[in-house]
Amino acid sequence: MTTRTATTTAAMTTADAALAAPRSAASLLQILWLASPALPVGGFSYSEGLESAVDAGLVSDEASAAAWLTDQLHLGLPRSDLAVVAQAIPAWRANDLTRITQLNHWVLQTRETLEFRLQSEQMGRSLMEWARQLGELGTGVFEQLHSAQLDPPTYPVACACAAASTGASVHDSLVGYAFGWCENMVQASIKSVPLGQSAGQRMLARLSKQIPTAVDHAIHLHDDDRQAFTPLLAIHSARHETQYSRLFRS
Repeated sequence: MTTRTATTTAAMTTADAALAAPRSAASLLQILWLASPALPVGGFSYSEGLESAVDAGLVSDEASAAAWLTDQLHLGLPRSDLAVVAQAIPAWRANDLTRITQLNHWVLQTRETLEFRLQSEQMGRSLMEWARQLGELGTGVFEQLHSAQLDPPTYPVACACAAASTGASVHDSLVGYAFGWCENMVQASIKSVPLGQSAGQRMLARLSKQIPTAVDHAIHLHDDDRQAFTPLLAIHSARHETQYSRLFRS
């Protein structure tokens, strides 16, 4: 290789790296945006059975709340929602609407309570409306969701559509999804137990350490491995539907 060729190659490599860095930063920012509790999809208004567990005395302090959410993070989220998001992102990028419809139906059919199903439907519709309200910034996501004719789009599938448009990796997208869930559930714990903000931050730190394991689990699941089977959580979600006094939506 001549000196000139080597210099040109080095310059191209430097230029490629300079271009890749902004793209990576933009993708990361969009994933953080999707994970934010400020995203107007209503995640903050659900406790996913936690409020009923508090009412029953199963969750009463920081330790029991952290243990409850850690179990949910490992036993529920990666085997259902995270696994669906992991499989839906490449399907959206390939415009495989048959696969998208299949995954959406799976979510609707496997929600263990009416409360869980209504939550997924409401948040999915809200994310689609969010994309529509963004105008040019959300046009691609809205058009993809609209063209898929999902009735209704569930939140994991709709969120996967938005994540697919960012260019972020599946792994990073799942980390963002899981962290957003953790933030919402920690806030639900703070309000319903109740707990202080410092306790909430300790819980979030504990959950954050568990997210990589949950994400790795979800990424390696196949269709036959997905499941929605969390009996105790389902019992408390069902009880929450008729709980007399509630802070959170049913």
